[in-house]
Amino acid sequence: METVGFVGVGKIGLPISENLIKSGYRVLGYRRGSLAEFEKIGGVPGRSPAEIGSQAEIVFSCLPSSEALEEVVQGPQGLIKSARPGQIIVELGSHPVPDKQRHVAPLATKGAAFLDGEVSGTPGMVAARKAVIYLAGDKDACAKAERTVQGFADSCLYFGAFGAASRVKLVNNLLVAINIAATAEAMALGLKAGVDVELMIKAIATGSGGSTQFGIRAPWMAQRRFLPAQGTVPGLQHYFGMIGEFADSVGVATPLLDRAAELYDKFMEMGLGEKDGAAMVDVIGALPRSKSPQSKS
Repeated sequence: METVGFVGVGKIGLPISENLIKSGYRVLGYRRGSLAEFEKIGGVPGRSPAEIGSQAEIVFSCLPSSEALEEVVQGPQGLIKSARPGQIIVELGSHPVPDKQRHVAPLATKGAAFLDGEVSGTPGMVAARKAVIYLAGDKDACAKAERTVQGFADSCLYFGAFGAASRVKLVNNLLVAINIAATAEAMALGLKAGVDVELMIKAIATGSGGSTQFGIRAPWMAQRRFLPAQGTVPGLQHYFGMIGEFADSVGVATPLLDRAAELYDKFMEMGLGEKDGAAMVDVIGALPRSKSPQSKS
């Protein structure tokens, strides 16, 4: 039985690990918090990233910050301690590209490949194998990693040079942020329209106005199903600065995201931070109706 390592077994890492276990892999995992849920699904707990790396030829990590990534890769008990020729390490968390890329050279001196990975999808989508995995970096290492990715996701895309996967994820999450806000605006209007809401959602989701976010979150908005959160606003706001820096670097305006970001700030001001982004419908519902340009005399 092949062993796969996973560091950072959280909301994304747990369903990834579960799918790998279902696919016949032995999954050795580590996180600073409790591994009880990981053990329940059949995972094997590890004591440090270095221990994980010592037993696995391929290690995935999904970490919440650049600081955590630094500790996991280059800390006293980091993956670099057990890195060796032919080993592949894939970081699936989202961080500024330079913060990811700084780990490539140190690991390469040990003969290990460090890849830029990203996950496009909610935890529910990951569990259902509907998330899309992005990979970038050394082409041969990515091809090898893709074979393992097939154990937890049905779709994996290779984007080329290191950093490309991260940049595509920023484009993706620009749309996620805008689409959640747009879905909330549409649902706030639709819920007041006096129509069959369930039928309305079906009509829109399968029609020209539908989107992945509408299909997922419009029903939650109608049912006010905001907990447990599949995706929190603080988690989405994590991307806004990186998207802004990326847009600045290529000279592209982001007027819709700029407006949406104000709504997400309002979301937090209303104390909704622990709820799913679907609670944006309450933010829209709390706003006063301003006179539209079309109605001005």
